[in-house]
Amino acid sequence: MVTVPSFSPLSPFRGSGRTPQQRFIPVPTERAIVDCAVYVEGKRLPGRFTHKQALARVRDEATGFVWVGLHDPDPAQMADVAATFGLHQLAVENALHKHQRPKLERYDDMLLLVLRTVSYVEHELNSVSEIVETGEIVVFTARDFVVAVRHGEHSGLAEVRRALEQDPAQLSLGPGAVLHAITNRMVDSYIEVAQSVENDIDEMEEQTFSPRSVITVESIYQLKREVVELRRAVNPLAAPLELLGRSPDLPMPKEVRRYLRDVTERHAGVAERINDFDEALSELINAALAKVTVQQNTDMRKISAWVAIAAVPTMIAGIYGMNFDYMPELHQAWGYPAVWLVILVVCSGLLITFRRNKWL
Repeated sequence: MVTVPSFSPLSPFRGSGRTPQQRFIPVPTERAIVDCAVYVEGKRLPGRFTHKQALARVRDEATGFVWVGLHDPDPAQMADVAATFGLHQLAVENALHKHQRPKLERYDDMLLLVLRTVSYVEHELNSVSEIVETGEIVVFTARDFVVAVRHGEHSGLAEVRRALEQDPAQLSLGPGAVLHAITNRMVDSYIEVAQSVENDIDEMEEQTFSPRSVITVESIYQLKREVVELRRAVNPLAAPLELLGRSPDLPMPKEVRRYLRDVTERHAGVAERINDFDEALSELINAALAKVTVQQNTDMRKISAWVAIAAVPTMIAGIYGMNFDYMPELHQAWGYPAVWLVILVVCSGLLITFRRNKWL
């Protein structure tokens, strides 16, 4: 374990609010390591290694590479890994800072790739809740090691590792093959989430344009906000993938660059779909607002029609409630029935007229 000075930007204790006793109890780096393995000629060596033992084994025999996976390491744990693999301090800070934009950086012979992970959250269609969860994966690759740092509870890389271990020919291409497998898995997850979001949009469109459906504009706004978050996670990865697949200056095998170009094309397709989602939801919001406006106009016409019908007896009652003595109908036996007859005839006429005009 490397001792991190209290003034270091990687220190886990500065401003952490821990007690003096807690400051001298570092958490072992192994607790943040999900898996650590040595691969030679595409095959995983048996046995268990620490990250230091694995790197020493590879460099002593000058063959193979190390693949270390970490989950939410603290600054001290990350500093230990950085000291072992010789990671640049700026690269380590990138690995610790969450919610970064996808990017690709080069430090001599080492590449740093930041990817955003996405996950679809099951939800009720008309509910206002989180729909897309995002996380982050930072991948360091060099000639003889891969260090993958994952933030978030979803999008684990265990399946990626198992799939590669079943394909020694691909894994024998070295750390570049691991980088391709991770990016390929992320793009697959983007496609899966995009398909789920598209299904939500289709259901919302069906409800919005159904005659008697009830769709809240708030739920459409929520889905639009989630699509914006999805776009921010997916679209910026286009430039890093283009560099990895096209630039011969990067330390990446030619065969791996071919695979990465395929990932780039698939990423471009899902990015276009997500952009289309944004436009579709904007149109859906306009349609929903128009539907609400039409419904309000219909309600106002119904209210106005009933008010007009109710105004007839109110007006007649008001006239005969003025207490004048010389009103001919007051002293006639047929006066009261005649007033009711007039009220019923006029109200019935108005009711028939409003229904013919579809106001009621």
